[in-house]
Amino acid sequence: MTYQQTIADANSAIAPNVKTWSGVDAESVARMRLQNQFKTGLDIARYTAGIMRADMAAYDADPANYTQSLGCWHGFIGQQKLISIKKHFGTTKGRYLYLSGWMVAALRSEFGPLPDQSMHEKTSVPALIAELYTFLRQADARELGGLFRDLDAAREAGDEVKAKQVQAAIDNHQTHIVPIIADIDAGFGNAEATYLLSKQMIEAGACCIQIENQVSDEKQCGHQDGKVTVPHEDFLAKIRAVRYAFMELGVDDGVIVARTDSLGAGLTKQIAFVREKGDIGDQYNSFLDCDEVDAGTIGHGDVLISRDGKLLKPKRLPSNLFQFRSGTGEDRCVLDCITSLQNGADLLWIETEKPHIGQIGGMVNRIREAIPNAKLVYNNSPSFNWTLNFRQQVFDAWEKDGKDVSAYDRARLMSVDYDTTALAIEADERIRTFQRDAAAQAGIFHHLITLPTYHTAALSTDNLAREYFGEAGMLGYVKNVQREEIRQGIACVKHQNMAGSDIGDDHKEYFAGEAALKAGGKDNTMNQFAA
Repeated sequence: MTYQQTIADANSAIAPNVKTWSGVDAESVARMRLQNQFKTGLDIARYTAGIMRADMAAYDADPANYTQSLGCWHGFIGQQKLISIKKHFGTTKGRYLYLSGWMVAALRSEFGPLPDQSMHEKTSVPALIAELYTFLRQADARELGGLFRDLDAAREAGDEVKAKQVQAAIDNHQTHIVPIIADIDAGFGNAEATYLLSKQMIEAGACCIQIENQVSDEKQCGHQDGKVTVPHEDFLAKIRAVRYAFMELGVDDGVIVARTDSLGAGLTKQIAFVREKGDIGDQYNSFLDCDEVDAGTIGHGDVLISRDGKLLKPKRLPSNLFQFRSGTGEDRCVLDCITSLQNGADLLWIETEKPHIGQIGGMVNRIREAIPNAKLVYNNSPSFNWTLNFRQQVFDAWEKDGKDVSAYDRARLMSVDYDTTALAIEADERIRTFQRDAAAQAGIFHHLITLPTYHTAALSTDNLAREYFGEAGMLGYVKNVQREEIRQGIACVKHQNMAGSDIGDDHKEYFAGEAALKAGGKDNTMNQFAA
């Protein structure tokens, strides 16, 4: 509804009760309603699922329509990202938030910092989703509150043209609410546990849940060693559990991202059950590293499987884990992706060891032979040394093309000595266009950085500590933080306003009229930033 329609709707509710609700103003009610467009997490999940589905269709029509997000670990961080996006680009279209299980483990657990091994409290994930959307809704309320004040000022000045412009801005206000891709790790238990946690995440607002094919109790960060996968049937049961959770709650177009860690996972905890030759369990077992054995040489406690009339002994480690054949990672990834898309997943995530378009695109092309519209979410991970990787890629390409690379030592390409060289400049250009190029050439619909604010917080804190506790003293803060906030128009320089002080003042005036004791008077030091 428009601003005027919302006022009229509020007035229709007040009118029958005018004798007892005499202090309730329809326009104030309308403002509060518009500032709280989303009443529940399910409202958010349904709204953002529609956005994501439309974006997926737009990408299918043209890969230039890829989407992006940044990981966040606190509601304030997510809020500031969306405020910045609207400030710089005027729209949130194609921009999401990513909720990283790694950052929840490292920064949100009551145990303190933890590695990415699903040891943190599972409820901390839906709690963070709810927190993120609380801050994004507050960003809506704050921005609209400013427009309402502008409208009042225009009316008081008798400027009808300005008043109409402001009212048009109110009617066309774009919410800060965007999709969150939420990491459920390996499901935190069996399929029932996955279903229960998925429900909490959806009720908090998640329209998209990302789940990986690792073993829950052996889960590792995707860029560390020791990863253990599960047979496809186990993983598909969890994908179905997530779908049931979406459908039970009425978010029928919720999005599931199936992540495979098979590229870097050389182990499995289980030998898959086989119903018939060539089925999904048989295909999974075909990748096991086995030795052919004679019936007379079977040892005590040996585990054997039969294939094509032969007895095979899978290689089992003292940890009771079974080993895959070396070099089968890409084949396993392709099979994982095809079976996931054929059984309820909407998007794929292939965790790689480096950002290489050729490697990713090669797997996607194979997947698309079975699923033509297959598309990926890709982790532009800070675990990669982007500078070194891309300089090495350029070095290798130049060497293959016969260019003279004698001025470069491939093992030292990270050195600052190379920063201004032609090789480094080309590598940086490839990094700059990586997302666009990978969207077009490797089927990547969504690019994200998992841990950006973990690193930016550490970097900015280090810079501030060096200056403030050193010779610069207070100037280290003023020059490098506050003055830059003012120069760059960072809204947070007025931190009282960002925390909701002006919203509270508006409410006090609604509730108490002239008797309201407001914080934003002449003695509020935030007025020093009006200039």
